[in-house]
Amino acid sequence: METNLQYDCKPFSALSVDELYTLMTLRQEVFVVEQNCPYLDADGKDQKSWHLLGWDEQGRLAAYARILPPGVSYPKYPSIGRVVTAPHSRGKGYGRELMQEASEALYRLFGRCPIKLSAQTYLLQFYESLGFRSTGEAYLEDDIPHTAMVKYV
Repeated sequence: METNLQYDCKPFSALSVDELYTLMTLRQEVFVVEQNCPYLDADGKDQKSWHLLGWDEQGRLAAYARILPPGVSYPKYPSIGRVVTAPHSRGKGYGRELMQEASEALYRLFGRCPIKLSAQTYLLQFYESLGFRSTGEAYLEDDIPHTAMVKYV
């Protein structure tokens, strides 16, 4: 499915104040408010990460993911986290496109290597369709069931 999102991938230091505010607002809107999960989103990893922002034709942030270098979330793996599509953008295939863009950005940054992520359990089939496989590690993260997954190259 072809979309009209324009993607920017930037290290934390290159984000404008407005971009940072916008991405933090989207993350809180979905992960804290919509999912009714009070937790500290500003976890100290943003400054070490790259930020993939997908902008729609109206200039709104429609999709976002955080790309973390090896050693930030997992000792041996780079990872993708905080994967989110804006409520106004759902049902357009942006989630799949976002994950494909995030994987390609990660490969450009760190080379072709395995990618690890922490998937909300209800999204296992989605991530499996993108080549991720469960490691069998199921756990609660902020009272939401998650499963560790890895995509091998």
